[in-house]
Amino acid sequence: MIKKWSLVFFIFLLIQVKADDGFITAKGVHLMLNGSPFYTNGFNAYWLMNTGANPYLKDKVSSVFQQAKEHGLSMARTWAFSDGGDSPLQYSPGSYNEQMFQGLDFVISEARKYGIKLVLSMVNNYDQFGGKKQYVNWARGQGQPISSDDDFFTNSVVKQYYKNHIKTVLTRINTVTGVAYKDEPTIMAWELMNEPRCYADPSGKTIQDWITEMASYVKSIDGNHLLEAGLEGFYGPSSSEKQQYNPNFQVGTDFIANNQIPGIDFATLHSYPDQWLPSSSDESQISFLNNWLYNHIQDAQDILRKPILLAEFGKSLKTSGANQRDQLFDTVYSAIYSSARSGGAAVGGMFWQLFTEGLDSYRDGYEVIFSENPSTATIITDQSQKLNRIRKMYVRLRNVQKWKRARDIRRAQWWAGNGSNGTGN
Repeated sequence: MIKKWSLVFFIFLLIQVKADDGFITAKGVHLMLNGSPFYTNGFNAYWLMNTGANPYLKDKVSSVFQQAKEHGLSMARTWAFSDGGDSPLQYSPGSYNEQMFQGLDFVISEARKYGIKLVLSMVNNYDQFGGKKQYVNWARGQGQPISSDDDFFTNSVVKQYYKNHIKTVLTRINTVTGVAYKDEPTIMAWELMNEPRCYADPSGKTIQDWITEMASYVKSIDGNHLLEAGLEGFYGPSSSEKQQYNPNFQVGTDFIANNQIPGIDFATLHSYPDQWLPSSSDESQISFLNNWLYNHIQDAQDILRKPILLAEFGKSLKTSGANQRDQLFDTVYSAIYSSARSGGAAVGGMFWQLFTEGLDSYRDGYEVIFSENPSTATIITDQSQKLNRIRKMYVRLRNVQKWKRARDIRRAQWWAGNGSNGTGN
C-alpha cells in the first residue's frame, strides 16, 4: 500500500503545474517564486498605461501581452507615472486623472490574465511625462527656493510630493480586480525612478540618501513587493577602481553603494552602447558590453549578494541594421543564461521595447514588433525557452524534495500505526 501511495504522490508532484500567482521574493542572489528560483525574459513597454486609458487603443495592451506570452516573455516594465502636461496621471500634487488611473488598472488586470509579472516605475529622471522637472516646478510655484532640477532629491516639499504619489499608487484599489496595488502579486517590484541621475553631486551621496529615505518609506507601506532603485549601473566613488568600465561620464550614482542599501532588494543594469559610445565601432561597442555585463553580474554575486536584472537594453534600427541589433541581443542573453545556468546572480533581461502593430506614433527606433522583426523574435523566444527550462528544473527538484519529505512522514506514520499493532510488513 505504501509503495502505491508513494508512486501516486510522486507522479502528482511531477505533473503539478504551479500557478505563477504568488509574490516574487529575493533570497540571496536569486529571485524566488513559490519556493523555487525565478528566471525571466521580459520587455519594456512604457506606453501601456496611456494606451490602456484610451478606449480606442486599449486592445493593444491585451494584444502585446498575448504576443509576449506566445514568445515566452513573463515580465514587463512600465510607467506608473505621468506628471503634468497633456493627459497626465497626476494633474498637480495629489490631484489625479481617474481615467488614466483606470488605464493602469486595466494594464495590471491584463498582465494578471496573461501571467506577466510587472515592474512599475514611480517617476522619470527626464522631462518626458513630467519627471523630476515637473515636481520641482510644482514646488517653485509654491514659493520654494529651487536652484536646479536636482533639488528633487533634497527639497523637503518636493520629497513629500513624491512620497504622496508613492502612497497613492501603492494604496490604489484596482477598479477591475478590486485588489489594492500593494496586495497584487502580479506586480513583482516597484522602481523608485527611471534612471536617477544627479549631476549636482557626482559623489553619489545625494542619491544615496534619497534612495535610503524613499526605500524605507515604500517598505513602511508595502511589505509584499520587491523594490529596486532604477539605476543604470554606473560605478561611483565606493568602487573607484571600477570607474574605468563606465562610459566617459558620471551621473551622480554609485552602483555598489546605492544597491547595498538594505531596502533595495535587487540591482538593475541598463545598457545602450549605441548611445553611450556613439562614435565607436560595433566591435568596440560589443566589447564594452561584454565587460559591462560581466563586471556587474560578478559584483552582484560577490559584493552585493543580491540578484541583478538587466532592466533595459537595446539598439536603434535608425543607426544600425537588424543583424547588429541581433548581435547585441545575443550578447546580452548569453551573459544572462551563462550566469543563470550556474546559479549566478543574473535573473533575466528586459529589452527596450516591445510594440504591437498600430502604434506608429510611439516608435523610437528601438521597438521590436514580432511580425516585422522575425530574426529578433526568434532570438527572444529561444532565450525564453532556455530560462524556462532552468525554472522547470528547479521546480522539479523542489517537488522531488517535497515528495521525499512527505514519503518519510508517511512512512513514519505507517510504522507508528502498524508497529503499535504488532504487525509486520
